Amino acid sequence: MQKSFSDLEYAAKKKLTRRDRFLAEIDSVTPWGKLHKAVEPFYPRVEGAGRPPIGLARMLRMYVAQQCFGLSDEGIEDAIYDSQSIRAFVGIDLGR
Repeated sequence: MQKSFSDLEYAAKKKLTRRDRFLAEIDSVTPWGKLHKAVEPFYPRVEGAGRPPIGLARMLRMYVAQQCFGLSDEGIEDAIYDSQSIRAFVGIDLGR
């Protein structure tokens, strides 16, 4: 997958922000595999026509970021558009 100019510029920056460091710490201490296994039986499955649900791993990361920064559902959506560090943590590429 080709990176956007924004992704390349962000990756080349020299200073890590407090948000970058905080999300890296959260990522390293969170037991993602255990959370995934615990929530998976309750997560909606694709049935029939219609838009498939967002993947469980991405939704868990979005929920953790939402709770860490005290954001509403609309707030996390806005933060994903506004913040490259949150986009990277959640695993969303706006170019796709």
